[in-house]
Amino acid sequence: MQHLTLNTGVEMPILGFGVYQIPPEDTEQAVSDALAAGYRLLDTAAAYGNEEAVGRAVKKSGIPREELFITTKLWIQDAPAEDNTKRAFETSLNKLGLDYLDLYLMHQPFGDVYGQWRAMEALNREGAAKAIGVANFYPDRLIDLIVNNDITPAVNQIGTHPFFQRADYQDLMREHGVQIQSWGGFAEGKNELFTQPLLSEIGRQYGKSVAQVVLRWLTQRGVVAIPKSVRADRMAENFDIFDFVLTDDQMAQIATLDGGTSLFFGHHDPEIVTWLAKRRLDA
Repeated sequence: MQHLTLNTGVEMPILGFGVYQIPPEDTEQAVSDALAAGYRLLDTAAAYGNEEAVGRAVKKSGIPREELFITTKLWIQDAPAEDNTKRAFETSLNKLGLDYLDLYLMHQPFGDVYGQWRAMEALNREGAAKAIGVANFYPDRLIDLIVNNDITPAVNQIGTHPFFQRADYQDLMREHGVQIQSWGGFAEGKNELFTQPLLSEIGRQYGKSVAQVVLRWLTQRGVVAIPKSVRADRMAENFDIFDFVLTDDQMAQIATLDGGTSLFFGHHDPEIVTWLAKRRLDA
């Protein structure tokens, strides 16, 4: 496994396992299989509803805590956001059965972002969250947060895949010491990703699947990837990407697939913003 060093000095695996859209009743087994396959970075969120299942799998694994890198995410909090962020953090920590988090992310750039971030900064200073970051922040929101607060986000988890590559944004984040992390690395199969001719041909040359080519492409760019699967064989396949290297020419060819726009909902869409801002989690 390759690791990246965050702006806090914390080391983060470049490849992990995500549990988005895995039902709670299936999550414990999925995480157990992922840990058995070698994954040590686990990514969940309060909004996914499966933190407790992740925690059970971690406890049953017997893997020393210091060998794991566990991320969860804060959902949009009611006022007073600062106090409610601290309570939300404790709720997630208790559900996971942990004493600390390796990374705590603000899931959406909405609500009282400043109040939420002040609470997260305090959690970081206390050592309860070894690193803090954000998710789904577009450049303007990220820079605004950086220039008006004390702690720069360690990570920004954003939609990143072959059809929406975010290269310029990655450069901007790098300038500010923010690590890019991908969600939706397989574009959820949109645009017939798994049979895409160029990716298929590159995979054929190495005896690898399209999924492995995509994950190699992401990690070779320095993007942290968190593929999801409920199949143990696919988990093992996704993990097996460190025995080949894409050439500069192949990386350039894959760059031509970039359409420059998200294939999912947009965080600038007023209807989406309203829906996300009104959604509340059952505490």
